Amino acid sequence: MEPSSVMYTQLQPWSTVGASPCMEKVAGSSVPARVGELYRTPRPHPWRPTLGYETVQLRPLHHQPVTDQLMDPCYTPQGMSTEPMTFPNLVTGFARNPGHAARASLYTRYTPCDWSQNQIRLKNDARANCNQSDKLRSSMVKLMREADDLITNGQKNAGRELGKRITDVSFWERELAMELERVIIENSQMQECKRRLQKCIQDLEGPLHIAQECLYYREARQEMELVHDAPEQSLLREVEIIRNCMKKLNKFISKCDNQLTNGRAVQNELELDIANKNSALGIDTMCQQLNNFSKGLQYFGGIEKYNNCVIDEQTWVEACDAIVKRAQENRAASQQLRADVEIAINAVGQEVWDAWSETNNALSRRVTEIFEAKQSIQSHLQDVQNDIFGIEKNIELIQKAITDKSAALKVAHTRLEARCHRVNLERCCDSVNGIIIKEIETINMLVHELHSRLQECEAQHQELLRTRAALESDLKGKVDALFVDKEKCLGMRRSYPILDTVKY
Repeated sequence: MEPSSVMYTQLQPWSTVGASPCMEKVAGSSVPARVGELYRTPRPHPWRPTLGYETVQLRPLHHQPVTDQLMDPCYTPQGMSTEPMTFPNLVTGFARNPGHAARASLYTRYTPCDWSQNQIRLKNDARANCNQSDKLRSSMVKLMREADDLITNGQKNAGRELGKRITDVSFWERELAMELERVIIENSQMQECKRRLQKCIQDLEGPLHIAQECLYYREARQEMELVHDAPEQSLLREVEIIRNCMKKLNKFISKCDNQLTNGRAVQNELELDIANKNSALGIDTMCQQLNNFSKGLQYFGGIEKYNNCVIDEQTWVEACDAIVKRAQENRAASQQLRADVEIAINAVGQEVWDAWSETNNALSRRVTEIFEAKQSIQSHLQDVQNDIFGIEKNIELIQKAITDKSAALKVAHTRLEARCHRVNLERCCDSVNGIIIKEIETINMLVHELHSRLQECEAQHQELLRTRAALESDLKGKVDALFVDKEKCLGMRRSYPILDTVKY
């Protein structure tokens, strides 16, 4: 089976990576598609890479002019692999084959009429050919002039359209460049807004830590001073407010991150589109500057059949406008988010300031209450101390009185015992005996009453001592609570620069 040759014309894209070959079959069987590989053209040049286009070469005519002169019968065109066809010579061929030459001479005899007719026919053919040649020359000159005019006008129209296209591309390139500049500025402002949010959250750590420390300090109060009072409620409310504010600001940070991601995507889209338009602008500008005398002009066979356009001009304009609109919408969303963040930061600062001031006021009122209670307890403690001193003096007097009564009781007992030693009838129950007995009973009654009063004074003395201990303990608790609220809590809160934190 005789092998058949197949020739393909192919146009390659600017980059062969991931691009499918565009091939037009000229003859032969089908060839499977090959992606990302250059196909050889019919005549590749060893000093140039294979471009993928069919190179059309112009072959100059032979140096011998085409006239009525004798041409070289054995002329072989350059690149022709076969031998030329040779015809027999009637003069030199007789020596090689006499019989054939004789028959040829016999068969080539014509009559005079044939000769005359042949002359007339030749003249008519010559005149007709000359007329046809004149017409052909005239039509060719006209065709060449028309072709020159059409080509010139076509180049002018193409250049004019390229100029319009350059104007359109330049306009959209400037629009995209201005929008890109605005997007970059907006992205930087959004980044600054995110940094402000982070700084605001970081600044809120100080007030939150102080409020928690105040709660821990107040846990060191003793006994009845561990009261769930207004300062503690204000501190708990302040901690809750600060934590809620931090959560709110963290949500805004998440929104800022999403907005920065969208803004960076829009910026990348604008940069890519501007780069594509700059590339297209350079190509169109180079194409507009090309003329018939430009360097590097080439033939690319079949390129007019290759169409790599993906959209029409109206769709291109709509795509450019859509990119600009997306950038504008992204900037509007970013500006709205920055405004919301500004409002949120101001609101957070006001809330924190209000909670801080309320807690400070509650602590100040509580310090005043504790101080007044401390003064009152000190006054009562002084009174109790005076009463204790008085009771102790009374106890001493009662004990001295009881001691003094013991001597009189001893005298009465001694008298009565001595009168018991009387004898016989002298042991009479006289009035003296009754008086002594009555005296002893009186002294015993008085001593008993003094002992009762002494016990009451001692009991009251113990009550006063317990009261003094309770007052002293309560006074100590109030002194500690006063120190915690005034020195630790209020001192720490007043020394903290809250105004630098809440005013942004």
